[in-house]
Amino acid sequence: MTRLLRTTLLAVLLATALGCGEVETVQLGAILPLTGSSAVYGESIRNGIQMAFDEVQAQGEVPFPIALKIVDSASDPQIAREATDQLLQGGALTIIGGVTSAEALEMVEVADTYGKIILSPSASSPSLTGVSQNFFRVFPSDFLDGAKMGNFSTQKLAQESVVIMAAESLYGRGSQQVFKDEFERYGGVVLEVIEYPGGTSDFSGLSARAVSLKPDAIYLADFGGEVSAAVKEIRKLKFPGRILTTHAFASPEALAEAGDAAEGVLLTQPRYEVDSEEPHIASFVERYTQAYGKAPDLYAAHGYDAMLVIAEALKNSKRPATNELSKGLRGLQDFPGVTGNIQFDEKGDVQKFPRVYIVNDGQLFDYDSYVEARREELRQKMRELEGQSRASRN
Repeated sequence: MTRLLRTTLLAVLLATALGCGEVETVQLGAILPLTGSSAVYGESIRNGIQMAFDEVQAQGEVPFPIALKIVDSASDPQIAREATDQLLQGGALTIIGGVTSAEALEMVEVADTYGKIILSPSASSPSLTGVSQNFFRVFPSDFLDGAKMGNFSTQKLAQESVVIMAAESLYGRGSQQVFKDEFERYGGVVLEVIEYPGGTSDFSGLSARAVSLKPDAIYLADFGGEVSAAVKEIRKLKFPGRILTTHAFASPEALAEAGDAAEGVLLTQPRYEVDSEEPHIASFVERYTQAYGKAPDLYAAHGYDAMLVIAEALKNSKRPATNELSKGLRGLQDFPGVTGNIQFDEKGDVQKFPRVYIVNDGQLFDYDSYVEARREELRQKMRELEGQSRASRN
């Protein structure tokens, strides 16, 4: 049988399976905070999704035509919920979202009523683990994030005491609780947990209280803009200890807002480095930079991977149906994403593990690599001084 004949038969069979004379375009959706307080994440994720979608279209490996509709949630979980209902009622096969954990929870509830899949590019609350058989995420749970920092701060940095400042939000509470449990498990003492309303902008009093307790470290659990504001206030008070936080601080906008105050801040995030020498990551960074005039941040990379994961899951689908997509997602084994190899466990969580990064000159560096590089610089200087000393004696 010739390749042309096989292709023709496949097209006929697919059209018949769909019950029409020609293959209908399959709608994919994305609900992202393009305006509002979380837009700093949503815009990057949108760019990553759009770039991946354009590449998938060009490659033509999905066995039916697809279209993408992106909707603004305005950083409002209720709007995200309503948009989910509208897209799924309109026939969308699946939706990428929510960007925040609060949006994701609302979207999953609606998706379950339709029996459709939600794939989140960045929601990380531990409460989302196992929330639905229809929920997947390419970003690791804050359980891993908080546990990593709790272990790191006690075991590697030998910190004995900490004050936690956390927003009274799904994300803030989830992050700080895991960190607290792990910090205490390794013998650390949590002097106080200072909670405050989400969206707080004035951190002067809260920071003064935290610093007055004289902890070895302060752990911040909130979104990037709020962390930036808190970091600046803590620095004003000449706090001598470490400032620890989460991946939410990893956006270029949050780092820029904090400015010099961000220097030395430690945070956890999945391993992703724009200067990676791995060919598929370097190629992604180059293409993204050409398209958008700036390097892709952590969130753009996860948006990109989210779209690629859906396309990969659909490649061998017999028809555009939820059970086929679910089977494809669950069957992924070490899919080479730009944020690391991707596969999901039985609860829909991605199997990726965070690392600790440090801010230096406004950029993020893997902490272990950064420390080793500084040690090598010191060793080199010592060798140079020894050489100069020997030369002077001669």
